[in-house]
Amino acid sequence: MPLPRLIPCLDVANGRVVKGVRFLGLRDVGDPVELGAAYSDAGADELVFLDVAATLDGRSPLLDLVATVADELAIPFTVGGGVRTASDGADLLSAGADKVAVNTAAVERPELIGELAALLGSQAVVVAVDAAGGEVHTHAGKTPTGLDAVAWAAEAESRGAGEILLTSIDADGTQEGYDLELTATVADAVSIPVIASGGAGDADHVAAALGVAQAALLASILHEQPARLRSLRDELRGLGVPLRDAA
Repeated sequence: MPLPRLIPCLDVANGRVVKGVRFLGLRDVGDPVELGAAYSDAGADELVFLDVAATLDGRSPLLDLVATVADELAIPFTVGGGVRTASDGADLLSAGADKVAVNTAAVERPELIGELAALLGSQAVVVAVDAAGGEVHTHAGKTPTGLDAVAWAAEAESRGAGEILLTSIDADGTQEGYDLELTATVADAVSIPVIASGGAGDADHVAAALGVAQAALLASILHEQPARLRSLRDELRGLGVPLRDAA
């Protein structure tokens, strides 16, 4: 069985990494190139880069910035935001991404998942599910859809997704712990890896998430002190979580 993964996340707007609480009150927390390099050097298993403004601005992904970040990494790199076509996904891989994340465009046109999988392979397709109260939200969490998050995750798998990135809007940025109930329910409904996102505040929270999901996304817990990733890895080992040896 693959070892659990620790995945720092860069939410990017206007070329800067931002973070808020429950997707609101975004504040600048750093440069994506510098933070990406720091996390790669600190032993992250992967890195996720989400352009949280692309869909709201109606624009394509920032390929030049993605390429600059990719040049600093020695770990797998997932990029999302503004992906509306399979060609957009191919452009991101050409810029240095290893996987492509889709959210709003996939909800609006679910066939996109299969198109991406056919062109890039399912292993490169991550469907991001932002949920509040168990309901899928799109457009950076601003638009409720009426879709059940568990049912949508299962449909995404059936359409060719290779991974689910599940963010609890209710827990996002609170540092009070992941939504374990939602995460476990989604993980039980699919056979592909689930990345738990939203709410990490300490090692106990991360360990609990890794008890029900295959990976944990990390943001607020690290951004002001990226080097904490190394000590966090040691704390998790002390809690009995098996992790790969950091490079």
